[in-house]
Amino acid sequence: MKRLLILIAFLCAMLFLGMPARAFTLLDPNTWPPALNPHDWPFDLFPIPEVATNPNGGVTYGVLLAFLFKDKQNQISSIFAPDVNNDTKLGFGGNVRYFAYPSADTQWYALAGAQEKIARIVDLNYATGRVRETWLSLEGRLYFERDPTDRFYGFGNDSQVSGQSNYTTEQVFVRGKLGWNLSKTFQLALVARPRYLRVLKGAFTNIPQTTTLYPNAKGVGGGSEIYGEARATYDTRDSVDIPRQGGLALLYAGTAQRVLFSSFSYNRIGLDVHHYWPLGSRLTFAAHGYLQYMPSGNEAPFWARGRLGGEPSFLYDQETLRGFGADRFNDNNLSVANFEMRTRVFELTIMNTPGILELAPFFEAGRVFHEMSGDPFEALHPVGGIGFRGIAEPFVVGFVDVGFGGEGAAVFAGINYPF
Repeated sequence: MKRLLILIAFLCAMLFLGMPARAFTLLDPNTWPPALNPHDWPFDLFPIPEVATNPNGGVTYGVLLAFLFKDKQNQISSIFAPDVNNDTKLGFGGNVRYFAYPSADTQWYALAGAQEKIARIVDLNYATGRVRETWLSLEGRLYFERDPTDRFYGFGNDSQVSGQSNYTTEQVFVRGKLGWNLSKTFQLALVARPRYLRVLKGAFTNIPQTTTLYPNAKGVGGGSEIYGEARATYDTRDSVDIPRQGGLALLYAGTAQRVLFSSFSYNRIGLDVHHYWPLGSRLTFAAHGYLQYMPSGNEAPFWARGRLGGEPSFLYDQETLRGFGADRFNDNNLSVANFEMRTRVFELTIMNTPGILELAPFFEAGRVFHEMSGDPFEALHPVGGIGFRGIAEPFVVGFVDVGFGGEGAAVFAGINYPF
């Protein structure tokens, strides 16, 4: 998802902000009625203050209640995390989140939220066969958003801040992936994503509207597409969620065509590479590289081209460059490299659940370029920064990352590693 999650990760808060609700009792809770005694509750409750900033949006203040449910092995099996907040640009709002971790092989989540001004989101995702121990892997996602904080600066690696424009992305898509596991490490997969997207007026009156400043950009009126993709993946990571060694290489080729009921015709190929080296019991050096080409990119809408900037890596939907807001640079082709030294500096047990504080200084650099003959290593935009992570093995990572690029600082918060 392109806009910054206004959740300051509950696990970071557990480690940074203090104690669970039961630690704040002023009287002996064992003398209370069972319904009021935190020791008798089937969950652990963490009230967490939220203070988050979005490089493309405003500052958010609020409170989140994280309900942590654990299994018989004392590992987190699910998280229910509603919040209420106020954003300086989008107004009052809130979110409801539920993350389920039945096993390493099967996971799902449901999220819904809204702000007073325009913003809406519904995100449902289910995945099974994640560790590829059976012949087939399946993943399905239903996603709806109305995001009024999106930015478009024009095309090119040298696009200027003065060319900034604001728009609302209103889109809904269904995404399905069917994977055939030839072995535990090698998978062939097919991906299909029909999508409906419209470009509407953004939330910021002090920034020119994209539809006004770039009226001739392809896709400025939105469009529909039926995108199909073939993938080959080689994966030797020791964990899908919290890897410490091994690597992943993903090669893909995708297309959307007018003759197949899309508003635009374009092709896309790319390579996504991850690797993790353990340097002792507490250090992991993590590296990521991504390269994308669009042979018919000039026919693609601006919202389907290479998009560089922001926190998480979502292949062609967004690539990580944490010194800039989401989608800061946009063009046909894209290259980026990311490096982190993930350092476990502190461990403790909270209500019998082990927690780990991780610091991760990072460096990354990337660029977009128009022609396929362009040099992917030339005129890179460098970024450096530090990440703060709270980890509850084996599935959950919460983060606050601070990056510094050529246009100042950017702060991101949320869940899962960026790559």
